[in-house]
Amino acid sequence: MERADSSDLACGVVLHSAPGYPAFPVRLATEIFLRARARLPQEHPMTLWDPCCGSGYLLTVLGLLHRDALRQLVATDADPDPLELAAKNLALLTPEGLSAREDERREQSVRFGKPAYLDAADAAVRLRERLDCGGGALPYALRTADVFAPASLAAALAAPDGAEGGPAIVPDLVLTDLPYGERTHWEGEVPDGAPVSAMLRSLASVLPGHAVIAVTDRSRRIPIAPVPALERLKIGTRSAVLVRAGDVLDARP
Repeated sequence: MERADSSDLACGVVLHSAPGYPAFPVRLATEIFLRARARLPQEHPMTLWDPCCGSGYLLTVLGLLHRDALRQLVATDADPDPLELAAKNLALLTPEGLSAREDERREQSVRFGKPAYLDAADAAVRLRERLDCGGGALPYALRTADVFAPASLAAALAAPDGAEGGPAIVPDLVLTDLPYGERTHWEGEVPDGAPVSAMLRSLASVLPGHAVIAVTDRSRRIPIAPVPALERLKIGTRSAVLVRAGDVLDARP
């Protein structure tokens, strides 16, 4: 990945940020995404889902960097508060959204007399060009859903509003950064004991068997037993584990 890409995607440059909603390392996001994609049975445009999306930063970054590999994004969270920020970020997955952000940053550079805002406007131009080259606007669904409640997740993946009787959304890949207690925390019907295993079972119940679930956390090792891991990574302060949805269901006690 080019250095310019990481700089353009930093929180608060083009993408929106707010106190209490941490970003995710851009290079790590791409590495996990590509490793998970390689585990899918076919290479075709996929649907990517973040069920703990928070501000939507992780999904938006992946959408901008890997537009050509994606068909649709799904962003859900049990907490409705950050979804307004997520909506602003996901709107940057359209040329119109990036043009509006460019105009906003140019106006701010004049109003506040800060060259950094002009640099941010130029970054929005580069991201728009990248999005156009990758295939243009990327469709997305943004909804509230409890990651521990299969019925809530199934409702979030139902046909889009206004498409009564239409096909449900079928994610191929789940990629999410777990709440880790410093600035974010679990919401919803959090089970006692093993929230990660409970989350995997809930997700797997609404996914096709071939789907890959990639989970990251600030820990030495993410506990998923008895589910077999497809792959584990440890990079810096974060660990990641990849599992297949079908394996999660087969490993149920």
